[in-house]
Amino acid sequence: MISHDQREALIQAASAARQQAYAPYSHYQVGAAILAEDGRIFTGCNVENSSYGLSMCAERTAVFKMVSEGGRRIQAVAVCTENGGSPCGACRQVLTEFADDIPVWLIDAAGNCYETTLYILLPHHFGPEHLVQ
Repeated sequence: MISHDQREALIQAASAARQQAYAPYSHYQVGAAILAEDGRIFTGCNVENSSYGLSMCAERTAVFKMVSEGGRRIQAVAVCTENGGSPCGACRQVLTEFADDIPVWLIDAAGNCYETTLYILLPHHFGPEHLVQ
């Protein structure tokens, strides 16, 4: 269960991370914050590249940061964009590698917040249980 204080800290962290985004091509700044199982918050922002395929989304930046610092399980995610957009398919799939059906908060620039879950965003995800051993 995520406390009100944890939720608010996660939303604030995602909003602050959005300010660090490097988005000179799309001008679509995204910030993400992940609450790890141990209570730490990891943030990420989108980083674009003139070779568009080399760009990285905020959500995956936060996940990779968590993993590189020893985290393995996600309890909740907050994503902040101008219009409250949700994570792309690739980010949804990466999130499912490290989480079950967790809360996801989508925040717009005005501070409006929409709550959903990871499995609502990606109901039939592919996971390790689908790999042939």
